Amino acid sequence: MVDFGGVYYGARCALRHIDPYDPVAVLQQFQSEGGRFLANPNAARESRFAVTWDVYLPSALFVVIPLALLPWAVAQNLWILLTAALLALAAVLMLNLGGKAASLLSCCLIGFMLANCELLFKVGNVAGAAVSLCAIAAWCFINRRYELAGVVLLAISLLLKPHDAGFIWLFFLLSGGIMRKRALQTLALTAVLGLCSALWIAHSSPHWTRELHANLAAVSLPGGTSDPGLSGITSRGIVPIISLQSDLSIFDSGSRFYNPAATTLGGILILIWAIAILRKPFSRQGALLSLASASVLTLLPIYHRTYDAKLLLLTVPACALLWIARDPKRWTALVLTAAGIFFTSDIPIALSLKLAEPLPNNPPALPGKLLELALLRPAPAFLLALGCFYLWTYLQYPSRRAILPHQDETSTSPAMSGAT
Repeated sequence: MVDFGGVYYGARCALRHIDPYDPVAVLQQFQSEGGRFLANPNAARESRFAVTWDVYLPSALFVVIPLALLPWAVAQNLWILLTAALLALAAVLMLNLGGKAASLLSCCLIGFMLANCELLFKVGNVAGAAVSLCAIAAWCFINRRYELAGVVLLAISLLLKPHDAGFIWLFFLLSGGIMRKRALQTLALTAVLGLCSALWIAHSSPHWTRELHANLAAVSLPGGTSDPGLSGITSRGIVPIISLQSDLSIFDSGSRFYNPAATTLGGILILIWAIAILRKPFSRQGALLSLASASVLTLLPIYHRTYDAKLLLLTVPACALLWIARDPKRWTALVLTAAGIFFTSDIPIALSLKLAEPLPNNPPALPGKLLELALLRPAPAFLLALGCFYLWTYLQYPSRRAILPHQDETSTSPAMSGAT
């Protein structure tokens, strides 16, 4: 539970007026409560980074205050139960969005994803809760049910991991009408709670912005836990980095290359996506395609790991939509969606690590680099293809004619009429 340990001990330190962004102070607090790291040197180093070098915003620490008041043994078990319950609810709601006609297909995709959540529960990363809350809120907004609850849930998701839920929120903001109203309500609530968390953390860490930046820089240095290159601690770990930097760093390990390249490519795709939302009227089916594209494109430009890829839950309803409609692209949608889920799942990654054991850690020649890319880092390339596919499908989505006119709830459901 090292990832949950980072946010838990950070919040616990702040409650005791100890600087949560000072690794030495957090380590002392951790050890004073009986905390220990594993005996394995590499595992201990990785765990020490995760627990003591806090890289979470004050808002994330603020959200887990109720758990930080509890002993570690109780808090970690409650967190696992909460994460599991939220994931299960999000999965059921995504099945609902996909429709009964494609329930078997949706069950297979989502079932495989949920069967590969062991490491998410093992490390306790807040992505499990943030992604689930984001997906539940999307269901509330699209179906025009429990919308105020959706506002609260999406705000909490943004407070926990804004780089997971940010573009999902942006979709509703750009969609206009009642969706924009819900997005603005979410923004207002997020801003209020974010301000409260900043004022709260200022008592224990007056210079938290500078310290947080220093912690992020430290874990991103060559050999750090967030280094996407071949020298990173987790370069051959079971929870790899899946952003574009991971693949680009194989060919040039300098952050001055892979960071701008990934940001530029991802930024261009997201800009095209945003312009398309502004140009198209809102519809339920268009929303499913656009959210599918956003959930993938979110993962590409900046740091994300495989547990953040649970956002691919939002691609399943879009895949089901194309499948039900017998769209010519339905097989492409199924293959790419399944590949995106497969290559970000625990069991396939564990198998690929086993197969790659004989390979050198830092292959100097191009064939070795390509083999490393294909065997150990296929996820970013498949996610790029998946994101481009759903973006292309959304761009082709007719503004005035639905893929399934007789099932388009935008025109038939009174609940959706206010959103168009």
